[in-house]
Amino acid sequence: MFEGGALMKNVILPIVKVTTPIVGGRLIGKFAVKNARKDYSKNVKPPFSPPGYIFPIVWPILYMSMGIAYALVSHKPGNKRIKGAYYTQLGLNYGWSILYFKYKLRFSALIESAVLLGAVLMTTITFFNVKKLAGLILVPYTLWSAFATYLTAGNWLLNKDNPRYTDKSNV
Repeated sequence: MFEGGALMKNVILPIVKVTTPIVGGRLIGKFAVKNARKDYSKNVKPPFSPPGYIFPIVWPILYMSMGIAYALVSHKPGNKRIKGAYYTQLGLNYGWSILYFKYKLRFSALIESAVLLGAVLMTTITFFNVKKLAGLILVPYTLWSAFATYLTAGNWLLNKDNPRYTDKSNV
């Protein structure tokens, strides 16, 4: 059915590309987001904040969509630019959780969130210009990133004067 490197190119590499962000997200979750629900429940939340149980439902779907979109474009010409955009936003995505939950550097996470949103938008446009479907697959992630930036800003504004909000005693 597959000859030589065809199995690797047509089956294994796409599977790795789709699962990498999911596995990375799970590892970051184990490392950085241990007390997120408890932490989240104690904060004053901005309007339209979803209940805490929504996040572990949404993020695996978004991570999978990132991987699918990347698998669709990663073999195209201009791969360095595509790869750079993709891994930049993915690294920033993982970094936000570490800043916000692990180290409780909430204002730094807010700034990083705005940079992440720009990187996600750039990745979405880059992918769309290479393969429209790949860009369209990232639209929900782009919208969620904008919403997450709003939530980060709202949480910071509403909680910045609360010592528990940035308490690092159990970091």
